[in-house]
Amino acid sequence: MKFSWNRINRKVHYWGALICALPILIVIITGIFLLLKKESAWIQPPTMKGQGNTPTLTFPEILTAAQKSPELQVTTWDDIDRLDVRPSKGVIKIRAKNRWELQVDQQTGQSLHVAYRRSEIIESLHDGSWFHDTVKLWIFLPCAIILLTLWLTGIYLFVIPLLAKQKRRKKKKARVA
Repeated sequence: MKFSWNRINRKVHYWGALICALPILIVIITGIFLLLKKESAWIQPPTMKGQGNTPTLTFPEILTAAQKSPELQVTTWDDIDRLDVRPSKGVIKIRAKNRWELQVDQQTGQSLHVAYRRSEIIESLHDGSWFHDTVKLWIFLPCAIILLTLWLTGIYLFVIPLLAKQKRRKKKKARVA
């Protein structure tokens, strides 16, 4: 039986595309949402503008501000996922573990904006960790490797006919001359 690189290449494309169809679809759709996260308040709340450019709030004052917002459901520091301090914008973003975000003025502690933040959910869907870490490593990672293989073999399938066409043109010119 004769070895045919083109035949193997086409089989890799056929089966690789079938195996990776759903994870790649998830990555593409969530990737589109992530590209638009700064443009859509539904995905990620816009950053408000506070006073000054030097934070003066203490940690207890930040916790108190978070506790005043019922959406965040914060009672202790254990309920807070992270703080995002933006001195140039004059704001401190308090992200609760329930994915609600409170933006407070970094100098007065006044609430500027409260909204649900979907970007982290979308990111975890994008990398597969939303399902489980084993899904991330045993499905999404192999699919990424297969996708890279599909890309490489696709480039090969694209370039080979172009090279063959160029070779035929050179032969034809040589015969004419």
